[in-house]
Amino acid sequence: MKKIAFLIFNFSFLILLISCTVSYKFNGASIDYTKTKTIQIDNFPIRSAYVWAPMQAIFQNKLTDLYASQTKLKQVKKGGDLVLAGEITGFDQYNKGISADGYSSQVQLKMTVNVRFTNNARHEDDFERQFSATTEYDASLQLINVQEELVTQMVKDITEQIFNSTVANW
Repeated sequence: MKKIAFLIFNFSFLILLISCTVSYKFNGASIDYTKTKTIQIDNFPIRSAYVWAPMQAIFQNKLTDLYASQTKLKQVKKGGDLVLAGEITGFDQYNKGISADGYSSQVQLKMTVNVRFTNNARHEDDFERQFSATTEYDASLQLINVQEELVTQMVKDITEQIFNSTVANW
């Protein structure tokens, strides 16, 4: 009888242990919504020597979409509890690799964004910082043919860096 009770207890405990799970939600944001309710995302104009006009819109849309989808913050035009401002300061390409014939074989594309972040609920979190991302493409391709895809990749990387630095506290 003791063996059966012992087996039933262990079996019940095992079932209970298996059925209990811990769930974590990693949406990235760690915001105190009692103090912080709004975000103001200003336009980020292009201030780099080389300009590709759609880059600003791609960046702006991705940045606002990221905060809209990953937080409960209401986006406002003025007077936000959190304020993001800045400019796209660099969009450059460099030869990355040289082939045996002496010509470039790989080109590196780099995008840099300067960000000024203000947290009106906790000014000790304020900063001004540059974020950048790079990607490479085959030099036999023309930049105009791969530019949109490469810029989209770099924008995704930079906006995630900005998000993590402003509201994720990572």
